[in-house]
Amino acid sequence: MKKYIWGRILRSLLSIFLVTTLTYIVIYSMVPRRDVFKSDPMVSKLKSDPDKLSDYENNAFAKMNYIEYHDTKSLIAQVKKDSPKVTAAVNSTNEKAIKDWAQKNGFTIKQFKKSKAYYATRELPLYERLGRFYGNLIQWDNPWAIHDKSNPNLKRYLKFTNDKLVGFALVGSGTKYRYQIYFNSSFPYIHQNFLKFNLGTSYPTYAGLPVSSVIGGRQGRAEITQYTYPDGSKRNTADNVYLRAYQPKNRQDKTEYERYGDDYTSTAQVLSDPSMIGTSFKAGIFALIITYVISIPMAILMAQFKGRWVDKLGTGIVTILIAVPSLAFIYAFRYLFTTWLGVPDSFPTLGAEVFSSWVGPTLVLAGLSVSGLVIWFRRYMIDQQSSDYVKFAKAKGLNDGEIYRKHIFKNASIPIVQGIPGSIIGLISGATMTETIFAMPGMGKMLPDAIITHNNPIVIGLVFIFTTISVFSILLGDLLMTAVDPRIKLSASGDD
Repeated sequence: MKKYIWGRILRSLLSIFLVTTLTYIVIYSMVPRRDVFKSDPMVSKLKSDPDKLSDYENNAFAKMNYIEYHDTKSLIAQVKKDSPKVTAAVNSTNEKAIKDWAQKNGFTIKQFKKSKAYYATRELPLYERLGRFYGNLIQWDNPWAIHDKSNPNLKRYLKFTNDKLVGFALVGSGTKYRYQIYFNSSFPYIHQNFLKFNLGTSYPTYAGLPVSSVIGGRQGRAEITQYTYPDGSKRNTADNVYLRAYQPKNRQDKTEYERYGDDYTSTAQVLSDPSMIGTSFKAGIFALIITYVISIPMAILMAQFKGRWVDKLGTGIVTILIAVPSLAFIYAFRYLFTTWLGVPDSFPTLGAEVFSSWVGPTLVLAGLSVSGLVIWFRRYMIDQQSSDYVKFAKAKGLNDGEIYRKHIFKNASIPIVQGIPGSIIGLISGATMTETIFAMPGMGKMLPDAIITHNNPIVIGLVFIFTTISVFSILLGDLLMTAVDPRIKLSASGDD
């Protein structure tokens, strides 16, 4: 069992790596690089200043790991290591020193059109781009993470303490985040800041923000909370004190420093709505529950009364649902829900705080999966009716209801559990259209938006997340099967 699980985990990680790598290669080798600026309004604004435009474009390519870029100031600082007398002045002496450095380090020297100042670029080969992506994927916070020359006496430690601001927590100094582990009333109640995923920097939409923050950061309006600070003052603020990050000495606000009593004065805001991944998860998990609540009783009823009007009616309904294209299904049921139930046809109309905003998308997501699950489970139930154990149960005098409850459904629970991974994967694919049509701010809607705007880092980040969910949902299905039926062994013969 243990050997099987570890083997599946390793294969799952390999699958995630292969799918993400393939997506990365396709995007960075086949999508024209110039397309990333099609949706960027800054390009139009900077056309009148070719030097700023070149600097802007090269910085963007550098953030997306297409190139390594040194502007004039950075280039001169690098060349000075070999030629201390070099300056930014455009002359033959400086040009020779700069070109010698470029030839030695594999850079190409160019000049801005207007100022004629030098800058350097180096094309990153695909393997190096991938190496940077995976090399920076997992970031561990530690007491030696911060290097601030203006704060040489920064203490470095990790300790559990009853913090005056947030209560009992693992507190760090020299770390990027003040609170490494903390507790509060928000699910899942125990939180951490010592391990973060770095999926790159978003561009051109959400420009400059980490991809993980775009997908995993909360949305909506700011929420005000009253805190009592270590200096004894009370303040109503939207600052998320749990995510206090180190602020360099030269950028610290004196008032904030006095209020917190340490160098961790950089904070994000607490927002009211779930993150993109939280929105998709919330709608998806309830849709999955609704799918099974509707499908299983319906399939059992159809199988129990096979060939009768109940079965024929159910088969007709399911056939129609299967025949209707997903896009038409979503639009049709969005209209019906709006007309009959009075729920909004667009998620932002009332927002995430209102229950009715979730009704339409969640029911549509569930409805997309119902027909396939009913047909599959009905067929399985009918097959079980002719099994020897059913005949034996009838011979013992059990009625049909008892047979279905005590025998058939118990055995049928195995394929029900086995089908959960497929349902999860189906919900992911269905969420792309559903969230787009309902304008729901989730991961599904973000994927086509990112493709349209050529936001390559977001596309790769979403593929990574979708693949991870899909792969580990299959492993979860296997583990759940062993839980409902201990006779199933997830190991080959001879394994421990």
